[in-house]
Amino acid sequence: MIKVEQALLVEGKYDAARLANIVDGTILTTDGFRVFRDAALQKLLKRMAAVQGLIILTDSDAAGFKIRHFVTGLVGAEHVLQAYVPALPGKEARKAEPGKEGLLGVEGVPDALILQGLTTALESAVPRADAAKSRAITYTDLYDWGISGTANSAENRRALLHRLGLPPRLSKKELLQVLNTLYTYDALCAEIKNL
Repeated sequence: MIKVEQALLVEGKYDAARLANIVDGTILTTDGFRVFRDAALQKLLKRMAAVQGLIILTDSDAAGFKIRHFVTGLVGAEHVLQAYVPALPGKEARKAEPGKEGLLGVEGVPDALILQGLTTALESAVPRADAAKSRAITYTDLYDWGISGTANSAENRRALLHRLGLPPRLSKKELLQVLNTLYTYDALCAEIKNL
């Protein structure tokens, strides 16, 4: 079990029930798209984020990223840690059919991958000792590596994200933030050479 100081925000009650078994902390839900129209819920999220911070852990599908972006903008990115689970094909046991995109939601992802996503998010808030020794990964690096702004860059980026166990929907800005959090420049160069 992992203890979190920040409030943890997930999409639905099944996600919350699942995380209650592996996380010690406050768990809130967006109730799916309800967060877009519920002023009271929005006010609560703003207050919680300002007081203790917020970790957002949504599904790796389009709906999850839409919710993630909305809440981050609502409460302010400075109050948010982003936790990601990989985009894994499948369906939850309680469902008759897989979701629209055929991906597991947070409730269906193995515990180890959820804990890894949360640990990575928490570590992103703490400066790494090796960060001072390595230069930051830049947009130019993404271009040079062929994962942004070049022919076949979308396909190359998807392959890299899959290899690294990251969701395929990261924007260029999110991708840069995540890569700088998880990797040094030299370590990522090595990963890309192995691709």
